Amino acid sequence: MKLLVQPEDGVGPVLEAIEGAERAIDLYIFRLAYPKVERALADAVSRGVVVRALIAHLNGSGDAALRALESRLLGIGVTVSRTDEDLLRYHGKMMIVDESVLYVLGYNFNRRDIERSRSLGVVTDRKELVAEARRLFEADFDRKTYTPKLDTFLVSPLNSRASLLELLESAQQRLLIYDSRLTDNMMQRVLERRALAGVEVRVIGKVEKELRGVKVARYPGQRLHVRAIVQDDVRAFVGSQSLRRPELDRRREIGIITDDSGVVKGIAKIFATDWADTPKAHRRSSRVRAAH
Repeated sequence: MKLLVQPEDGVGPVLEAIEGAERAIDLYIFRLAYPKVERALADAVSRGVVVRALIAHLNGSGDAALRALESRLLGIGVTVSRTDEDLLRYHGKMMIVDESVLYVLGYNFNRRDIERSRSLGVVTDRKELVAEARRLFEADFDRKTYTPKLDTFLVSPLNSRASLLELLESAQQRLLIYDSRLTDNMMQRVLERRALAGVEVRVIGKVEKELRGVKVARYPGQRLHVRAIVQDDVRAFVGSQSLRRPELDRRREIGIITDDSGVVKGIAKIFATDWADTPKAHRRSSRVRAAH
């Protein structure tokens, strides 16, 4: 398993995956505004790769933009399906290459997300994760019912809440959380309980309520567009689910929980670097220096 870190990694890993595909590419597209990605998909089709794209029935750009996206993709030979209208929004970001490699991303295919935002993604060839992702894609593409079989492959609104609650409640030492809009009451109560039980809880982003014992700091860069959690340096979550009710209960969001040590340590390292640059960390550092 490999961790993708934005903006450091840029569009390179996605392009390499598309350019290296031999048989098939299945992907969810919430937004596509990156010409290199679009050209790579066109080139893949031209060399015989079957490309299927599931595009959202609704996003902030409006129906005209979605119709234009659909037309562009159909024009380059991509098989396109619109998501169902049963949920508020289909917001997951996922790509499967040659039915054997899975990309679960926290970012869209646009410059703002890839080049100017802190975001993360993971790449894996673990068979159980790839198989579950394929089951989900086929169900959503054909507008059929999907039932989760793997609690480490998180799909809202079906199993994300339960899996993320278990991740948080299992923490014994520390929780490191990236979340720009943490508003779910149940999740906030759990974080406060863990903090009061002695668990170090740090959040980069925003939390709706002031939670006793929970340290919260604003992201120091241009934009935060990542949802990730590290639990006790042994497990990590990466995906499109914020800890807020719509993304847990009423939208299609996709993520994974992994115990891969490289991914877990990688996220913890990035978090530590970002935390050290936050205004709160700088103020604390200044007070320490002044005391000495």
